[in-house]
Amino acid sequence: MPKVGMPEIRKPQLINATMEAIDSHGLQKASVAVISRYAGVSPAIINHYFGGKDGLMEATMRSVLRQLSEGVRERLAATDEGDTVGRIKAIVGGNFDPSQIDRKVVKTWLAFWSQAMHHPQLFRLQRVNEQRLLSHLRRELKQVLDPERAQFVAQGIAALIDGIWLRGALAPEGINSDLAQRIITDYLERQLPPAIGKS
Repeated sequence: MPKVGMPEIRKPQLINATMEAIDSHGLQKASVAVISRYAGVSPAIINHYFGGKDGLMEATMRSVLRQLSEGVRERLAATDEGDTVGRIKAIVGGNFDPSQIDRKVVKTWLAFWSQAMHHPQLFRLQRVNEQRLLSHLRRELKQVLDPERAQFVAQGIAALIDGIWLRGALAPEGINSDLAQRIITDYLERQLPPAIGKS
């Protein structure tokens, strides 16, 4: 985490530089020295405020996750409380928002996932993100399904989000947000009672 006193204007600059460096060089070659050149600052600044590359990676992912969470909340706020299908579409749409499928962000996500297996702080962030998604989905599904079934369908939707996102991230043409959302909506509608499933 950044230390207290880190100028607010500098944080986004360093976070964006981290994503640019990962995009251009990959995580392993995106050293503190490389990132500092992209940011136009001294490597000592990164080491002082973030404790090195791992701390900067954590701060970068916190920023990406905050943007994801805010995007989902905004979409939910614009959707009627009683519209189960619409609200789940809002959650899914937030995960495939243009801000989340930008090339730099996609490569940062992939780097994050690869590192999360080896770094407890990053792993904790991944678990928080995973549980937040499942919680959002369960909350909506419990309006129309029993709790056990709601959990099962929530896990299915989450798996589709991750799987489609990952396949798209590794495809030359990138992530097709519209197709992803249509596939997941089709799955969702098949899991709900007939009177609810068709939106």
